[in-house]
Amino acid sequence: MTRLRPLAAATLSFAALALAACGSSGGGSSSSSGTGSGGASSAQAGACTKDKLALKTPGQLTVATDKPAFPPYFIDNKPQNGKGFESAVAYGIARRLGFRPSEVKWVTEPFNASYAPGPKDFDFDVNQISITDKRKRAVDFSSPYYTAPQAVVVPKNSKFASARSLADLKDATIGVQIGTTSLDAVASVLAPSKQTKVFNDSNDVVTALKQNQADAIVTDLPTAFYITAAQVPGARIIGQFSAPGGDRWGALLEKGSKLTPCVSRAIDRLRASGQLQTITQKWMGAAAGAPQLQ
Repeated sequence: MTRLRPLAAATLSFAALALAACGSSGGGSSSSSGTGSGGASSAQAGACTKDKLALKTPGQLTVATDKPAFPPYFIDNKPQNGKGFESAVAYGIARRLGFRPSEVKWVTEPFNASYAPGPKDFDFDVNQISITDKRKRAVDFSSPYYTAPQAVVVPKNSKFASARSLADLKDATIGVQIGTTSLDAVASVLAPSKQTKVFNDSNDVVTALKQNQADAIVTDLPTAFYITAAQVPGARIIGQFSAPGGDRWGALLEKGSKLTPCVSRAIDRLRASGQLQTITQKWMGAAAGAPQLQ
């Protein structure tokens, strides 16, 4: 994810964010191949037993994220409580690696520092970090655990606020940023009858939403959570939908980490068991204010 997290976001009400967050809406449709120094397919099960893991602290799994940690990824700014999408994913990985919750230690790692080159003080980091070729030159990534879908955001008192399906948006004037996967999604999935309003940058899209220049805007779901919680009071997400070009997130590890294939294997097992999809639906779906639009 390209984070839209200015300092002002630290003052947000966590409760407001919880009510509000790049296949399916979760990691279920993502490729299960590893994206770091070694894929899950190269990991032998015996090398991923707890006693053989290359950990920063023997017997302890050290997991990093930023602070403050926002809903719906973390709840009450407490990653250790297991509540929230990425907290639940992290503990799911830990269990697959053989760790009890009491054996997981959380540490703080600023978002922009996480993918900088050099040694890390954590075993892996979960923090809405997009898997990109540029970042992979400096760090390892696990198999993706989430692929961000698109979301529809409406301004306060929009006549389309009651839309429950993609068909309900057919006659809406949609606003979107130029050159984004969201623009492609509007054309290929929504295909509205009215001409789409295309804006130069994200600030213009937010302004359009504030000034009711469009009936709705389309952006990736994480950005939609932020816009409705922090930037446009009264605006709300009416739903999400899957579209080509989703933004993939992975657990981040130190470059060349021997733990990378084991974390990938744990995520692949979470996906295969259906648990990853269950976690995603719970924390990134209707409960977070973003039901699926069909």
